[in-house]
Amino acid sequence: MVVVQARVLDPTHLELAKPIAISRGRNVFVVVTESTGADAERQQWLAGSSESLRNAYGESEPEYTPSMVREANPGYGA
Repeated sequence: MVVVQARVLDPTHLELAKPIAISRGRNVFVVVTESTGADAERQQWLAGSSESLRNAYGESEPEYTPSMVREANPGYGA
């Protein structure tokens, strides 16, 4: 399944935000969802989560060497 945002041009035409790899004349299913205030709140949560991940795993993260490992995880790499 491919999810692509589209802008409504008129009641029977959409303009896709990016191209899709489907041949001309093929049929596709379109599910219409309308934006709500909850979408804006969700986007804020996603932005905050992304920022936290960038901070936790960013460029300032120290490089850990195998000699720093106190106890090996026997399931790692299995």
